[in-house]
Amino acid sequence: MQQLILRNPFVVRAVERARQSLPATRAFAQRLGPGLITGAADDDPSGIATYSQAGSQFRFGLVWTLLLTTPLMIGIQMLSARIGWATGKGLGANIARLCPRWLTMSLVALLVVANTINIAADIGAMAEAARLLVGGHRSLFIVGFGTVCVLGQVFFSYERSVRILKWLTLALFSYFAVVMVVQVPWQQAAVESLQPWSFFPANAKASDYASMVVAVLGTTISPYLFFWQAAQEVEDNHGRPDAAQLRLVPSYAQEHLYRIKQDTYFGMGLSNIIALCIVLSTAVTLNMHGITSIQTSSEAAEALRPVAGEFAFAIFALGIIGTGLLAVPVLAGSAAYAVSEVFGWKASLSHGFHEARGFYAIIIAATGIGSLMSVFELDPIKALVWSAIVNGVISVPIMVVMMWIGQSVRVMGEYTISQRHRFFGWAATLVMAIAVVMMLVTG
Repeated sequence: MQQLILRNPFVVRAVERARQSLPATRAFAQRLGPGLITGAADDDPSGIATYSQAGSQFRFGLVWTLLLTTPLMIGIQMLSARIGWATGKGLGANIARLCPRWLTMSLVALLVVANTINIAADIGAMAEAARLLVGGHRSLFIVGFGTVCVLGQVFFSYERSVRILKWLTLALFSYFAVVMVVQVPWQQAAVESLQPWSFFPANAKASDYASMVVAVLGTTISPYLFFWQAAQEVEDNHGRPDAAQLRLVPSYAQEHLYRIKQDTYFGMGLSNIIALCIVLSTAVTLNMHGITSIQTSSEAAEALRPVAGEFAFAIFALGIIGTGLLAVPVLAGSAAYAVSEVFGWKASLSHGFHEARGFYAIIIAATGIGSLMSVFELDPIKALVWSAIVNGVISVPIMVVMMWIGQSVRVMGEYTISQRHRFFGWAATLVMAIAVVMMLVTG
């Protein structure tokens, strides 16, 4: 039977086409890096909880938010990457260059607080998912996951860390598998997502809907992603001693900016497709079966078990652990980059611990405090709310400064952003400003 299959002309042609496209596929994969990892880190366990809550509470009524945020997210993340590449400095250093010291310190301090709360929520969700899968004590999993995340960043080089993080992005594909299992009614999903007002739940309040819109926007466009992607472009420059000279070569600059565009489009597109999969799968398996209140990502996984079966439950839970292992280092790392850049410390995963003690101290402190908060069973909803509030407060001024930097010839030289890029950047800033106002009014 196997020989007959291998001799089939259709199979032979398919294998030959795959072999011919393999070099191009490998080349494309090698071009992916900061954008891919940043986009994948956006679908962390806290984000999964938010998207699960959106699907279970409002079914398909919030799908439009993901369609809205995709181009805005791409625009602001491309700006982050461009700033890091063009200036050779991270976002923290550039903000410190243009803003008063008190404002810079306040924004960075709030970023560290928000990231630490987010780490606590993520590690707690990972531990709960592991407990559901294999049993055991939640606290042991918290300590284990926290330790793994710290040791990976302290002892692995930048190149190895990037390779590991890129492999961990494969955890996102578990949610594709869940969607394939649960059989989504695509026509109904399309109609309800385009006309959400016509299918508003009878028992839902307008304030609940507004709060969930804000939560989805705040989860999708988060400040820690800005700092991380800019810092990774700086790290890549450090790996090329002649990067500053190469930026003066038009052909190199054009090729590299195209790489940033490709990487960011793919990473942010994948991020929002995964978010869409989570909303769709929970809408079908939970909302349509009368489950409309989900507090955490692990609750969403557990609720899937009696409705969609053991396979969907296991895949969803494994995805929580995989994305958490990706997101926690990004959260801790972005905080460490921001603080170190503002204080002028060495900030690089390429340096050893003794070369960049302050940088690694922030990583250890943020992960350690987050783990400790999880051990004492931090309320997951309060953690998400406070993280969203802090992120919302700081995202708007940070985005305004980023747009200022991106348009500044003095800072960016000949690599200032285009008119189209300015449009999407300012649109993203305006949307986040509206979201913050809505959050404060409905809160």
